Amino acid sequence: MNENINVSVNGAEPKPFPKGISLMELARESYDDASICQILAAEVDGEVMELSTHLQDDAVVSFLDITDKNGFRIYQRSAAFLMIFAVQEVLGKGTRVAVEYSIGKNYVCEIRNGGSKFPSLEGCPQGGVVTDEIIEQIDARMRKAVAEAMPIEKVRVTVGEAIKIAEELNQFDKVSILKHRSAESVKLYKLGWYHDYFYGSMAINVACIDRFKLHRMSDNGFLLQFPSGLEGGDLPVPLSRKKVADVFVESGRWARILGVDTVGALNDHICQSGIESVIRIAEALHEKKVANIADMVTEQGRRIVLIAGPSSSGKTTLASRLRVHLKVNGMRTHVISLDDYYLDRDKVVRESDGSINLEKIEAIDVAQINADLAGLLRGETVEIPHFNFRTKLREYNGRTIRMQDNDVIIMEGIHGLNEKIAEQVEKSVKFKIFISALTQLNIDYHNRIPTTDTRLIRRLVRDFKHRGATVERTIGMWPTVMRGEENYIFPFQEEADVFFNSALVYEMCILKPYVTPLLLNVDRSSTAFGEARRLLRFLDSFIAQSSEQIPPNSILREFIGGGWVY
Repeated sequence: MNENINVSVNGAEPKPFPKGISLMELARESYDDASICQILAAEVDGEVMELSTHLQDDAVVSFLDITDKNGFRIYQRSAAFLMIFAVQEVLGKGTRVAVEYSIGKNYVCEIRNGGSKFPSLEGCPQGGVVTDEIIEQIDARMRKAVAEAMPIEKVRVTVGEAIKIAEELNQFDKVSILKHRSAESVKLYKLGWYHDYFYGSMAINVACIDRFKLHRMSDNGFLLQFPSGLEGGDLPVPLSRKKVADVFVESGRWARILGVDTVGALNDHICQSGIESVIRIAEALHEKKVANIADMVTEQGRRIVLIAGPSSSGKTTLASRLRVHLKVNGMRTHVISLDDYYLDRDKVVRESDGSINLEKIEAIDVAQINADLAGLLRGETVEIPHFNFRTKLREYNGRTIRMQDNDVIIMEGIHGLNEKIAEQVEKSVKFKIFISALTQLNIDYHNRIPTTDTRLIRRLVRDFKHRGATVERTIGMWPTVMRGEENYIFPFQEEADVFFNSALVYEMCILKPYVTPLLLNVDRSSTAFGEARRLLRFLDSFIAQSSEQIPPNSILREFIGGGWVY
């Protein structure tokens, strides 16, 4: 007699299905032929699973497409796998291709094909120069695989076998990450003849990875563009984000100088030499950049410094460190937080659902900010407010500022680069800084570490240690925070005079001991369980290190504590 299990699909009432039914079979039962090609994976009892998974017990299942954050990650990962396979097919087995960094939600990739270990391949002219013809050939091979609906197979092999496969493909970055694994086996993905290691789930085949575009960017680089949603039509020309790209390129260069551009290389360095030198050099680079910014502000005679950036980027610490360096240059500074200009809660216009969106600039008293800055520049004495987050009211407690000739205002907050802030102040007086943790460290050359993951882990530690917030609460509010950043912060980043990259190549090793126990304590019944498990799998690649050697002025101290009070 066949045994049934009860499965709720996409919020519907549970129905009986045969025990052992695969998620792909369940999707066919739930969608028509036109819709099923959009399904990438499923969330089963809060955890993301591939469509090849077979259900053995009662379950609550939600299918994921590209509009879901986890579905989009799977689309990116599967498209990258398809692209890497196509590069191997076009340029020859063993061609090295790296996913360097992301611009927006698209991947900047680089074909690396030189050096003593990686001889030039016949299909790649001039020792690795990417031509328009090569891009067209890679694109054509990807689309041929999509038309053939080539399956992506998951295979489990021993770590030794995985290392042998990586060595045969010249993937020595993967050898470094694999040799530090404590498990005896590892999961690889197979597309045709090609095997690769990827962190995270994949689509079941490439038929659903049918919307992408390749753009040649440089002699050895190109952009892999993804769709933004389910809508059809041609993909739009991606926005130019040159300043962001320049920061990633610089960070990548420094990571390679340090010899730690991948997690495997970082782990090798820790095992061979310890982490001390990496910490010292990374922190020295931050200190040098802050000093350079202070010199620019001083030499250019700027009176107002505006610092903006997404959550957990280190705005507060940057403002404090910049203040010190400006004092060294003979400047007197006054730090003002835009948060202190929040409107009283009863004056904030509510959303259509009755909620209050504190990410919108309309929640800030822009008129008062402009009036105060104008008064300060005229030499007037201005009383600066303080927002009481307990009473949800703006208060005036007698803090006054009067600017002298060598004074500088440092104003930090998420809307700092919005032109509405200080719009009455001449451009020549303002100096704009955008700060974010634009990590260049990759797990390996095919697996990106999203900058949002770095900031989320920072915030999980900070919110628990300093704000009494649970992991569940921080993870629960993170999608709202990210939407606010997309709408109100990132559109203005190219307006910055300077970008400050607050990422520290070693920081996940330090944060791991702080955040791992918090993530392990998330109950399976929690809506945060799946995200907690994803982050734990990500952190598993890093070797945990003590925070004792982190200097007290490090941006990392803003999250783990123990920093200087300026």
